[in-house]
Amino acid sequence: MSTVTIQNVTKTFGKHKAVDALSLEVPHGSVYGFIGPNGSGKTTTLRMIMGILYPDAGSGAIRVLGDEVFGAARDRVSYLPEERGLYKKMKVRDVLRFCAALKGRRDCKRDVDDWLERLGLSEWSNKKVDALSKGMAQKVQFIASVVSGPELLILDEPFTGLDPVNAEVIKDAVLDVKRQGTTVIFSTHDMGVAEKMCDFIFMIFKGRKVLDGTLESIQDTYGSDTIRVRVEGNGGVFDNLPGVERVNDFGRFQELRMDDRGDSQEILQTLASRARIRHFELARPSLQDIFVRIADPDAEEVDDA
Repeated sequence: MSTVTIQNVTKTFGKHKAVDALSLEVPHGSVYGFIGPNGSGKTTTLRMIMGILYPDAGSGAIRVLGDEVFGAARDRVSYLPEERGLYKKMKVRDVLRFCAALKGRRDCKRDVDDWLERLGLSEWSNKKVDALSKGMAQKVQFIASVVSGPELLILDEPFTGLDPVNAEVIKDAVLDVKRQGTTVIFSTHDMGVAEKMCDFIFMIFKGRKVLDGTLESIQDTYGSDTIRVRVEGNGGVFDNLPGVERVNDFGRFQELRMDDRGDSQEILQTLASRARIRHFELARPSLQDIFVRIADPDAEEVDDA
């Protein structure tokens, strides 16, 4: 069963086509990741799911929680926008109760207190929002998006600006909400987070869907054309390697992308003749590498996708 279904939807702003004939399905109870370069159409798509924006007349339809007329589902959906915003002169506990009441939850005192305690904000509950640090305010806004118990939770860049400790807290909270049955859609530029958290990954590029599926199915599409290697020294070791079209240097190790003629054993022999090898692994490409292949200005993969 799908929580969100988008069928052949297009959205334009003037002459700019932000979303182009997009179709996708978000399975119920999943964590569904939106990735894509800046300006690719992620936020526009999320706002259409929310009913903040509407598709162009004559394009396809969007169904949310089974309802094509989105107003009926509005109280069952929560949205954390990329542009953060809270009523700065209200006390933290009051603003959270107010946000819950907007979704029809007026008996939420215990839930508000539980979330404040869980995210380490109990002692700030009677402080005004403008007294909070940026990270604290971001956690408060996250609570505002989940305290009503939504069936669909949409998070636009939820980890931006958070330190590693608070990012871990929010990550655990998102997964806990999912375990309680909520479907979660979130956008991110952090490919590591998408790989680890998402049941399904969707990539939009120039308004078009170019990836959609599990990480494993996406990686299978590209095959095992990546070599991860670590050698002693690095001066000229990777220059003009036969069968290698790209070397991505991460400092402590390198990723080699083989071309159509690439043979891992021949590459291993060549490297062994140039340097002492500490690690050599044939692997499927990471999501980061796939993202770069598609979004790079000279990429051809987008046509294949």
